[in-house]
Order: sequence, then C-alpha cells, then structure tokens
Amino acid sequence: MSRPLRIILSVVLSLAFLLVTAPAQATALVTVLRYDASRAAEFSATIDQAAQVWNANVVNVRLVRGTPAHFVVYADNGWPRAQPTSLGRGTIWMGRQAVNQGYYPLRIATHEIGHILGLPDRRTGRCTDLMSGSSAPVSCRNATPSAAERAEVDRNFAGGTPQVEFGRVYEER
Repeated sequence: MSRPLRIILSVVLSLAFLLVTAPAQATALVTVLRYDASRAAEFSATIDQAAQVWNANVVNVRLVRGTPAHFVVYADNGWPRAQPTSLGRGTIWMGRQAVNQGYYPLRIATHEIGHILGLPDRRTGRCTDLMSGSSAPVSCRNATPSAAERAEVDRNFAGGTPQVEFGRVYEER
C-alpha cells in the first residue's frame, strides 16, 4: 500500500473512531428569547405564567424575563393584539377589553406569545387550539398549545418557515 493511501486510511479510521466514541451532541440549539413585561401592568405575572406554559411545551426556544428584550408587552384598554416583526421579536398588547368581556387572561397571553413564536391565527373555534383565539368560546380556559402548535413552534426555531406574517398586527376579534 502506498504511503499517501496509508495516510488517508489512517485519517478516515481516526475520524470514524472519534465519531463512535464522542458523546452525542444535541442537534438543535435552544434559542433564548428575553421579554419585557414591565409595562404590562396587572398582566405582568400572567405574561410570566404564559412564558412558563411555552417553556414547558417546546424544546427549541426558552422565554426568560429580561432586557434588552426581544419582545415587549404592554397593557392597554383595547383588544389584545400582537405585532411580530421577525421570529421571536415584536410587540404584544394585553388589551383589557377582552378580559372585561370574560376571556381568560392566561389564554390571551399564551396566544399572543404564540404570534411572536411564529404562529398565525387559525380561527377553528375549538378550545383545544390555542391559536383559535377569540373564535373559541369565552368560557374556554385552555392556555396550552396543541401538539400541532408545539411542533410548529419547534420547527420554526429549528430553521423552518414560520406561517405568521411579520409586520402585521394580529388583533383577536
């Protein structure tokens, strides 16, 4: 066997050995998004709860309170809405109007964060679909994303193409 062939074979076998003996590495990196709920008034703790709902249900993104923030949450007297500007970035308004009409604040907050995570409205009317928003009954208390919604967010943060339209304001009525 020629010397160059022995060198190539040695390199290939060394790399194969390293691949077999090296510890397994995670294939996807977790994206950490910071949010600022300091202007969310009475909804500040609800935003924290909604972030924890997402953290418990997806693996490719983690939401943490902090600044500089990727997205900011405000409280106002209008209807809840979100304006994602890019994946993981944007603005949420926790409108008191929906809460005054009986909608569940935690579901509203989790839904609006869903827009920031790349999910569009899907007005199915089903309480089991978080992104059905206000098309679900006022009595709906489900604040947990469905399996399909969870998978879509994980795909978005693993390099998928989000279905949300960036720059658009998603208003829930």
